[in-house]
Amino acid sequence: MRKLAFAGLAAITAAVLSTVGVAAADPPPSSLVQIPSFGANPGALAMYTYTPAGLGTGRPVVVALHGCTQSAADYYAHSGWPELADRWRFEVVFPQQSTANNSLKCFNWFSTADDTRGNGEAASIKSMVDKAIADHGSDRSRVFVTGLSAGGGMTANLLAAYPDVFAAGGINAGLPAQCATSVVEATNCQQNDQRLTPAQWASKVKAQYPGYGGPWPRVAIWQGTADYTVYPVNGTELRDQWTAVHGLSQTPTSTQSLPGGTTLTNYGGKVQLYSIAGMGHGTAVDPGTGPTQCGSTGAYFLAGICSSYHTGVFFGLDNGSGTPTTTSAPPTTAQPGTCVSASNYAHTQAGRAHQSAGQTYANGSNQAMGLWNTFTVHALRETSPGYWVLADGQC
Repeated sequence: MRKLAFAGLAAITAAVLSTVGVAAADPPPSSLVQIPSFGANPGALAMYTYTPAGLGTGRPVVVALHGCTQSAADYYAHSGWPELADRWRFEVVFPQQSTANNSLKCFNWFSTADDTRGNGEAASIKSMVDKAIADHGSDRSRVFVTGLSAGGGMTANLLAAYPDVFAAGGINAGLPAQCATSVVEATNCQQNDQRLTPAQWASKVKAQYPGYGGPWPRVAIWQGTADYTVYPVNGTELRDQWTAVHGLSQTPTSTQSLPGGTTLTNYGGKVQLYSIAGMGHGTAVDPGTGPTQCGSTGAYFLAGICSSYHTGVFFGLDNGSGTPTTTSAPPTTAQPGTCVSASNYAHTQAGRAHQSAGQTYANGSNQAMGLWNTFTVHALRETSPGYWVLADGQC
């Protein structure tokens, strides 16, 4: 599944943000409603909404972006956002991509014609927000956006392009804002460390709205440590980008343990990185009726923890009523983690590295380690949960 095509160019792109799901039949109109006309639509997207019965005015809006080959109905059915909307009283907007725009129905997060302020798909999504606010008297100061994979990449770009629209965002298995401006660059971003400083990443955000002097959106980042479609380095790069945008250090102010093997590192309350040990590519869900549970499993909706619940709490949608599920550690200074020297084969067997086409790569950083065998030996150091870097001569 790692080699799913992006933008219809399978032989070239080898899975740029595929997030493939099985398209479900649209729920009945009483649940998910298409809005046929919502204003300017230069990106030629479709707009669907879920509005809880009896929703009053002055309520928040959440924009939820599906992944490649998926639809608004898929994200509606599995993400958990509709049930949270019922519980916390807000509207959900589900933009939908078409095969006319992208043969795999990926949002074109890598195209400046679609992912920049006032242009293409980004402008269409802004129109959807305006329509939702006009129809329901929603609170313009509490508009949020979240997305999976290609939808996560577009989420990052929307936060950069429209910081005056979105108060916060949730990026699931996505990429940094403006990491790529072409399909070829997108593949590189997906799989490799771009070796940019936090300041360089932040400059990509700030260039999207020159002269903007208002507050920047808060950002929650979700990343599986075993994701080899959108590699874990993207979670770190997103962390670097948005902490730098907010003028924060990349040293966490606190660390928390959550269910599903999830480690949450918090950066001044403005940026959060959720690292899920052993999880592959997808959105984390936790089916059930418990107070912190939501969502249902499906293609690229993976059981473990309900990311939508925790993202919603981060957005403040629960009005502070979220049930505490973590044990907070006091603020700490990041310290080097475990250092292990072993053969490439042993590293992969232990989950510190992975192999592809006979070559070995460190989990997280994706640094090349050479041939996958018992004769090639390297040292790896874990710098954050599930993130390993070469450390030859240091163990």
